[in-house]
Amino acid sequence: MAGSIFGTLFQISTWGESHGPGIGVTIDGCPAGLPLSEDDIQLYLNRRKPGQSKFATQRKETDKARILSGVFEGRTLGTPISIIVENQDQKSKDYRNIMNIYRPGHADYTFDAKYGFRDYRGGGRSSGRETIGRVAAGAVAAKLLLQLGIQIKTYTKSIGPVTVPEADYDYACIQENSLYMPNNNYAARASDYLETCISNQDSSGGVIECVITGMPAGIGETVFEKLDANLAKAIMSIGSVKGVEIGDGFLAAAALGSSNNDSFYIKENTVRKKTNHSGGILGGMSDGSPIILRAAVKPTPSIAQPQETISKNGESTSLTIHGRHDPVIVPRAVVVVESMTALTLIDMLMINMSTRLDYMAHFYK
Repeated sequence: MAGSIFGTLFQISTWGESHGPGIGVTIDGCPAGLPLSEDDIQLYLNRRKPGQSKFATQRKETDKARILSGVFEGRTLGTPISIIVENQDQKSKDYRNIMNIYRPGHADYTFDAKYGFRDYRGGGRSSGRETIGRVAAGAVAAKLLLQLGIQIKTYTKSIGPVTVPEADYDYACIQENSLYMPNNNYAARASDYLETCISNQDSSGGVIECVITGMPAGIGETVFEKLDANLAKAIMSIGSVKGVEIGDGFLAAAALGSSNNDSFYIKENTVRKKTNHSGGILGGMSDGSPIILRAAVKPTPSIAQPQETISKNGESTSLTIHGRHDPVIVPRAVVVVESMTALTLIDMLMINMSTRLDYMAHFYK
């Protein structure tokens, strides 16, 4: 299956199906000497695993990571790192009623149109469970970034109509509520809204925000391999993400140049900006300011309401989806957005090492 490889120098390949024996990833290009353990990876996987709250699927998976190669005595070898997470709680019978029916909002029809055959059990490769491999690799990338002083903070900005204003952010709250919102009061409001969705056998979408600090200026290419373009591609590759914006994003379309431009100044011999409407990226390259991106996530397509659809034979029918599904994908997708961001950043940082002669001379002298 094409399209399961991501990255240029720090490259990952994910594999496995939702209801197969397991899900995994192979990482190629990780430098030798990085302290790495299964616990490091587990911290990330625990943030996306099912059953965390009543707002997540109750599929009982420990999502326990096992490193098969590339690490010796607690440090990376510089060779491919292979990680596996075994599936433990598949209930494939929940999907028998849709084996020949296309679920609205899912990839059933498009997968069939492409291959003429599909794994209907939970969506196969189209399932959100595929993101396990991304998150496992993202944990490694994020640890590399920390060695360079680069940090990523990701959280739920909104669920349905409930949005946390920036003035009310309290990052300490992110790990205190199951929705990963930076304000517990707004998280309680969002929980009430989700209760209404559940009672109506419906689902909700939302917005995930990601803030990157410590990124040096000049990372990214000027034409096709722009930093913002690659971030957008990485985030849009996540199932259910329908939009990405950097900085002011779509608000910039209604702004004036005089208000949208970020003025420069010098402080402590460093170039700074008075504002950050650009979201930390200018001309496709990082400008040294915090990079701010947002991902719009659609409502969970698996809902218990009757929906009109067709069968593989083109016959009209009505479908009611059964099984264990999230009424909202956003909270579990927070760490997936963070992981894809980390993978993009570390790859582009590695590529940037060869863009200047003085960089190469400093390294090899």
